[in-house]
Amino acid sequence: GGGQDGGGGGGGGVLLSQLTKELGPAVASVGFKQGMQLRWVKTLKQEKKKEEEGKEEGKKKEKKKKKAPSDPILVALVAAEDDLRDATLENLLEVERCFEAGEDAPAGVISALKKRKLVLQKKTNHLKVVKGPQFALERKKEATDLTKDMLGDESYASLSFKKYNFNAMGHLDYPTGHLHPLLKVRTQFRKIFVRMGFEEMPTNRFVESSFWNFDALFQPQQHPARDAHDTFFVTRPEKTSGERFPADYLERVGAVHEDGGYGSIGYRYNWKLSEAEKNILRTHTTAVSSRMLYKLAKKFEKEGKFTPMRYFSIDRVFRNESVDKTHLAEFHQCEGLVADYNLSLAHLIGTVEQFFRNIGMTDIKFKPAYNPYTEPSMEIFALHPGLGKWLEIGNSGIFRPEMLRPMGLPEGVSVIAWGLSLERPTMILYGVDNIRDLFGHKVDLDMMKTNPICRIGL
Repeated sequence: GGGQDGGGGGGGGVLLSQLTKELGPAVASVGFKQGMQLRWVKTLKQEKKKEEEGKEEGKKKEKKKKKAPSDPILVALVAAEDDLRDATLENLLEVERCFEAGEDAPAGVISALKKRKLVLQKKTNHLKVVKGPQFALERKKEATDLTKDMLGDESYASLSFKKYNFNAMGHLDYPTGHLHPLLKVRTQFRKIFVRMGFEEMPTNRFVESSFWNFDALFQPQQHPARDAHDTFFVTRPEKTSGERFPADYLERVGAVHEDGGYGSIGYRYNWKLSEAEKNILRTHTTAVSSRMLYKLAKKFEKEGKFTPMRYFSIDRVFRNESVDKTHLAEFHQCEGLVADYNLSLAHLIGTVEQFFRNIGMTDIKFKPAYNPYTEPSMEIFALHPGLGKWLEIGNSGIFRPEMLRPMGLPEGVSVIAWGLSLERPTMILYGVDNIRDLFGHKVDLDMMKTNPICRIGL
């Protein structure tokens, strides 16, 4: 600030407004702040004239008015320019020197200059690319599957396989949780049996001895059903030792086969233990019923009191039959039985009709039949709407005394029983005319995804 008179502020001073006008607002503001900070200048207030003072006293009586900003006088405190030290310029020169030398400038200097927007900090990343362990001039696609052709020409040895990501989320085209119609019908059958007061029997023996499957049921050892053309015989283990059968019961079964008893003359042949020991795939769930009735007889022997029971079972059975549209070699059988005093054929027909009414089948017919272990015996037929004909769906009868009395069941106790396949009622309910389309390797998977709910018993 030269030697101008600032209007009463003393020599060597200059008004801030005049300095701003000459240098511009930006430069004047920075210079003023730096000069005050470095003590290069100081400010003095202007002395007011008497006329101006009188005018101000008059204005005090008026309403409040906004104060006008003061215009101080700047007075230099440094005598010569040599005594001035420009720290900002020095900092800029220092930053330039560090940049050229590849060094880092002091953080305090950079921070002060960035605040005044005198420097701009930029970051540059340098990358170095080198050959890796899997470097190749050609890009090869990794194999994802091991194919038959790769094994044939042994090309798999030179291929690179893509690693499996076992944590990757799979994609399903169809929702899961579909039930096969047989499972739906089986569930409803089980509920119906339970509602009718029946108790389920354990059916976990697919391999059964001929004794429990045939002999205990008073089925002669020469019966065609025991031939290899009708039954699957197991080779390993081929037999069940006779020592595993109840000795006294085994003796009574052999005696009734040979000489009869309980009003029967028997079959008049030499009963052989070796035939009874042969293992087979059970041909019917009645093998389970024979075991349960023997346990019921042992309970009567122990307690001295007979308890009427209702049993049922639903599980697989196996028969060496020719496969056609209504027959399979492996299928499911449902069986129900009632053990009580003085049961008759009327009880059997009424119970069977009630069961089939519960599953929604009202067109039922009975036909007299022969079974080695029931007398009287009846076959059960139902009308198939799709085929337009009557299908045999089950068998029934009253167990013979030659079967029950050797077990130890008391006189007067009768057992009515019936059995039916699970597949044939399912075929009628779902309109399937070929059993191979319902069970086996020819089943259409889309059928399981689209079949309706089972309304049996609803």
